[in-house]
Amino acid sequence: METGLQIALPTVKRIPIVISVPHCGTAFPPELTREFKPELAESPDDTDWFVDRLYSFAPHLGITMISSAYSRWVIDLNRHPESRPLYSDGRIITALCPTTTFLGEPIYRDSRHAVDEREAQRRISLYFTPYHNFLGQLLSELKSEFGRVLLWDCHSIRHIVPTIQDKPFPDLILGSADGNSSGEIFISIALRNLNASPYSVQHNQPFKGGFITRHYGQPGIGQHALSVRDDKKELYGRS
Repeated sequence: METGLQIALPTVKRIPIVISVPHCGTAFPPELTREFKPELAESPDDTDWFVDRLYSFAPHLGITMISSAYSRWVIDLNRHPESRPLYSDGRIITALCPTTTFLGEPIYRDSRHAVDEREAQRRISLYFTPYHNFLGQLLSELKSEFGRVLLWDCHSIRHIVPTIQDKPFPDLILGSADGNSSGEIFISIALRNLNASPYSVQHNQPFKGGFITRHYGQPGIGQHALSVRDDKKELYGRS
C-alpha cells in the first residue's frame, strides 16, 4: 500500500539542509476516498497549495525535500501522534486525524466528531510513521556527515482564518518554538533574509511551529529546525 511519502533527492552534492512539506498533498487513499464529502475532497481547502512547487529548486542546491501526496485530512503529519494540542489560546486546532476544516466544517459524509482509535492507529502505521521514520533517519545521517543539520519545515495559510485570529496574517511567519528549536545563528540569518524581502514578517506569532519543528529541533545536539508559513493570497494569488 502506498505511504504517500514523496522524496526529491539532490541532483548535486548534498548539503545538510532538509525541506519538509507535509501539507501539500491533495490525494486520498482508495480505501478512504468515499468517506469524505466529495465536494470538499475534490479541492481540500486546508491544503498548503503548491508549496512543494515553490521549493522545487531545492534539489538543485543539494537539498533533500520530502512531502506527502496525501491530504492532511487523511492524517496530519505535523501533529503529535497522540494528538496533543499545539496551542492553548482558544484557537481551533484540528486533530491528528481531522474531522473538520479549520473553519469548523465537517469533512466526512457522516459528520463524525472523531476518527475511531483503531482507524487512527492504522493511519499512523501506514502514513505517519513512514514519513517520520524517513525524516528522522535523513536528519541523523546528515548530522553525522556534517556535524549539524537544518530542517526547514514549509507551510502556507489563508490570509484570514477567523477561527485562529480575527486579523489578517502577515505574509511570512518564522517559527522557532520560542527559540527552542534552533540555534540563534540560524534564527538570525532566517529573519535577516526574510525581512530583506518586500513581505511583512513575524516571528513565532501566531505560529511557533508544529510537531515537526518542535520534535526534531534539538539545537543542543546540532539538529536545528525552523518552520516558515507564507500567505497563500500574497504569494499565490489564492484567497
